[in-house]
Amino acid sequence: MAKKYGMVIDLKRCIGCHTCAIACKLENNVPMGLFWNRVLTRGGPGLDIPEGSYPYLKREYLPVACQHCENAPCVKVCPVGATYKDPDGRVLINYDRCIGCRYCMTACPYNARVFNWQEPLRIPGHSYGSQGVPDRKRGVVEKCSFCQQLVDAGGEPFCVTCCPARARKFGDLNDPESEVSRLLRERPAERLLEDRGTRPQVYYLR
Repeated sequence: MAKKYGMVIDLKRCIGCHTCAIACKLENNVPMGLFWNRVLTRGGPGLDIPEGSYPYLKREYLPVACQHCENAPCVKVCPVGATYKDPDGRVLINYDRCIGCRYCMTACPYNARVFNWQEPLRIPGHSYGSQGVPDRKRGVVEKCSFCQQLVDAGGEPFCVTCCPARARKFGDLNDPESEVSRLLRERPAERLLEDRGTRPQVYYLR
């Protein structure tokens, strides 16, 4: 059976430290001012602001990146085939083919993509990320790839490796023995905007 990579995020364990967002930028050489991975405050009016009124306050975090949808609307609207589903179920971008039309950004209900409006700015004299991270130039869309360069080499996404609370798990959703499959059997989970029919491959444990 073909692989279908997916991620499970335990919202009870997420502490909103943003380590995943920073780790993602470092490993994938994401330009300054852009983020592939964001940690939102669930229910509150802004970042790190709790929901409710004192003394009845609560704060929950919601990490959001590309959901690697099984029925990905971004793939359907790309006029040049730059966005595609690979054999392992990931939604990826061929940056050499991207023409910067941003149709995929409009189609994505998760606001998971960013656009290089200017020449990408990175820390001078430094090159982060593993070998195999593709360069992205001005005028293209980019997003989370589940750290394809690490996973294809037998590893896991860097956000999973770096999470201090061990809130993230990654694996093959088609393998009943994988940790992600086990967690989804044992605990209730939700997917974002399931009513859109996108069938995300990122699950959130409540």
